[in-house]
Amino acid sequence: MTSFDRQFSRRRLLSGAAALAGGGLLLGCSPGTASSGTELNYWHLMTGGDGIVMAGLVDAANGLNAGFHAKQTVLTWGAPYYTKLAMASAGGRAPDLAIMHASRIAGYAPGGLLEPWDLNLLAEFGVKESDFPPLVWQKGLYDGKLYSLALDTHPFVLYYNTEHAEKAGVTGQIASMDSPEEFTEVATRLQKITGKHGLSYGYVGDPSQMWRLFYTFYCQTGAEMKLVPGTKAEVDQAAAVKALEFVQSLLNGTIATNSGDGGTAVSEFLHGESGLFLGGVWELPVLKDAKMPFDAMPIPALFGQQAAYADSHTFVLPRQSKPDPDRRRYTYQLVAEILKRSVKWAGAGHIPAYQPVVKSSEYLELKPQSNYVGIPAYVNYDPDVWFSGAGSDFTNYFAENVQSVYLGSGDPAAGFDGFVQRLNKLLDRPQPV
Repeated sequence: MTSFDRQFSRRRLLSGAAALAGGGLLLGCSPGTASSGTELNYWHLMTGGDGIVMAGLVDAANGLNAGFHAKQTVLTWGAPYYTKLAMASAGGRAPDLAIMHASRIAGYAPGGLLEPWDLNLLAEFGVKESDFPPLVWQKGLYDGKLYSLALDTHPFVLYYNTEHAEKAGVTGQIASMDSPEEFTEVATRLQKITGKHGLSYGYVGDPSQMWRLFYTFYCQTGAEMKLVPGTKAEVDQAAAVKALEFVQSLLNGTIATNSGDGGTAVSEFLHGESGLFLGGVWELPVLKDAKMPFDAMPIPALFGQQAAYADSHTFVLPRQSKPDPDRRRYTYQLVAEILKRSVKWAGAGHIPAYQPVVKSSEYLELKPQSNYVGIPAYVNYDPDVWFSGAGSDFTNYFAENVQSVYLGSGDPAAGFDGFVQRLNKLLDRPQPV
C-alpha cells in the first residue's frame, strides 16, 4: 500500500470527487480505430472547431508510429466532464492523459486525484520550465510539484471593427486607451457611427462572462482576491465597487445593452451594429469566418496596470492505482508532440503555452492572434481554491449577487458584499478531500 493509499481511503476519495465536480454523465467516446502499439486513453472536452484541431494534433502524433496510439474520449464540457474525471481518478481507473483547466487544479491536486509530472522525463522529450511563461507554469504547481502542463492561455480580449474605428477617428486612440473615461469616450463616438451601440458585451444567462469582465477590471486596480479555506476572504471592496460601477455605466442602453447574451453580442458585432466587442479569444474563428473588418488586442489597462482574466487548457496525469512505466513514457511523448505542433491550436485563437512555438515565424504571422501574445506575462486566473474554476459553481455565486448590478438596478457595494458572504460560507467548510 502506498503512502497515498494509507492517507486516503477510496470512500473519501469518491465522496470528495463528487463534491468537487458536481453531477454529470459521459457524453460519448470517439469510436475506436485499428491501432498499432500501446493504446493510450486520452480524455478531453474539446468539441466543435477545437475538437477538430485537437483530433488533427493527436492524429499527427499517432502517425509517428512511435509505439503508441492515442484514443480520444470526448466528454461534456463543465461539471459533467470534471465529475467523470474526478470519479475515475478517485477509483484509480483513470485515463492515461486528460485535459483540465488550470483553474481547477486547486481542487484536484491537493486531494490526490492527480499525479505530478516528472520534469526529467519531460526534458527528455524537449519540454522544460523555461519553455513556458512563468505565471502559466506556476499555475500548474502545487506543493512544489508540477501537476498540470499548459497547452495554452485563452484570455478575455477586446475586438474592434476597423472600418467603424476609422470613420469615428479613434483607431489610434483604441490602441492607447488608459482610463475608464477614455474607453467611454471611444465607445460613445463609435455608437454615433453604428447608430445602435458602441460596445457589444453579452452576459445574460452566462455567469462566467460576468465574472471575466469584472475580474479583469478588478485586477487592473492592483487588487487581489485571496481565498484560503478556514479563513475569511481577503478582498478589496473599494476596487470591486470601482470595477462594478464602471461595468454598470457601460451597460446603459446606448454604449451597450444591459440585457444582451453572448449570442446577441456576437451577432451585433458581426452585423456592424457596434464598434467594440468584449469576448474570449475562442470567438475568433466565428469572426474570421464572417470575413468582417476587425482586429483584436488585450483589454486596455484602464485602472492603472495590465491585467486580463484568462484560463488555460492543461495536460494532467489522473491518478491510477497501478501506473505502467512504459505507458507513462508514451504519454509524455504524446504531450510533447502536441505541444510542438500547437501553432495549429493557435488557429482557434488560443495562445500556445509552449514558447518555441510562440516565437516561431509561423505564429508571429498569425493575425490578430500575435497582437495579444503578451497577455500570459500578466495573466489573472481564478483565485486558487477548491470550489472555483471552469465548470464550477463559483461564477454562479458571483452572478446570483451581482447580476442586478449589471442589469442597472443593483447597488455595486451590496452586490459584491453578498458575493463575499457566500465565499466566506464556503471557506468555512472543510475541503472535500
